[in-house]
Amino acid sequence: MIMLLVALSIGILAVLVSAILGPKKSSRTKLMAYESGNDPEGGGVGTGQRFPVHFYLVAMLFIIFDIETAFFFPLAVAYQKLIPFAFFEAITFVLLLLVGYYYVLKKRVLEWT
Repeated sequence: MIMLLVALSIGILAVLVSAILGPKKSSRTKLMAYESGNDPEGGGVGTGQRFPVHFYLVAMLFIIFDIETAFFFPLAVAYQKLIPFAFFEAITFVLLLLVGYYYVLKKRVLEWT
């Protein structure tokens, strides 16, 4: 319960501090999307154009492999103290990821042409 209260307090405090100390004057230039110093071109919210699905698939792949890293880090840290079941659990997880990776290669998601 204490951890929940601390987390909520930090979140509320961050919002309040940004509202108090943040910039008050907005202009069209400040509200415009930033694209490496260039003026934004199409493909955004409110422009009527849609992003290709390819970008979303690559983003989902990044999230999946990021979760994989978060899953394996504790296993690597406590490898010497793990029971054999954890090893087989990790092998099963890797096999499931390989099935997903095969699907990605089959659908040519990683090809940019």
